[in-house]
Amino acid sequence: MKPVDNETIHEIVRRLEAEYPKWREPIVSQLAGRRRKDPFLVLIGTLLSLRTRDETTAGAIDRLWALADNPRDMAALAPEAVAKAIYPVGFYNNKAKTILEVCRQLLDRWGGAVPKDLDVLLTLPGVGRKTANLVVAIGYGEDAICVDTHVHRISNRFGYVKTKAPDDTEMVLRRILPREHWIRYNDLLVAFGQNLCGPLSPRCSECPVGDLCPRVGVTRHR
Repeated sequence: MKPVDNETIHEIVRRLEAEYPKWREPIVSQLAGRRRKDPFLVLIGTLLSLRTRDETTAGAIDRLWALADNPRDMAALAPEAVAKAIYPVGFYNNKAKTILEVCRQLLDRWGGAVPKDLDVLLTLPGVGRKTANLVVAIGYGEDAICVDTHVHRISNRFGYVKTKAPDDTEMVLRRILPREHWIRYNDLLVAFGQNLCGPLSPRCSECPVGDLCPRVGVTRHR
């Protein structure tokens, strides 16, 4: 089967969109759905979600938001209070310090606002391209392509890209992915990857796009 091209990617997005309501929604999208276009919630939620299960992140953000839901109030919290609220997310002590420093910089540099410029966001502590793109795309509704391990893996499995790292995948997708799919691509592929298209033994027998996928690199499937 030939690699996925842009004609095929439109059909893949259409089918994944139809299946999406059946799947567990990615945690950052769940959080953003509570308070539409709250870039601060997206920023902090994404920082908490790194190397942490979605259900753990959800509980942590609820406990933290009960203490403070804006940069000024959060910056006034003690590191111990933040760490206790977000426990047991991965690296909770380090994340507590990072979150407080992010809040201080938001206050000092932008009066408490979250910038929506990707390059500026990348100057914040702990913020990589995945986090910055999610803030732009989900927090502000601006065109951005967030590439995490799911997007990287599945885009290569489709043969749509041939890359070795997520940052490389993002740069290729910026060139070839139709702009109308930029914001939604991450949500769809993360949910698809979490629910069906796993890294080791994807459930190809249940796949809604199995007839379009060349299964690049897949040696075992169900």
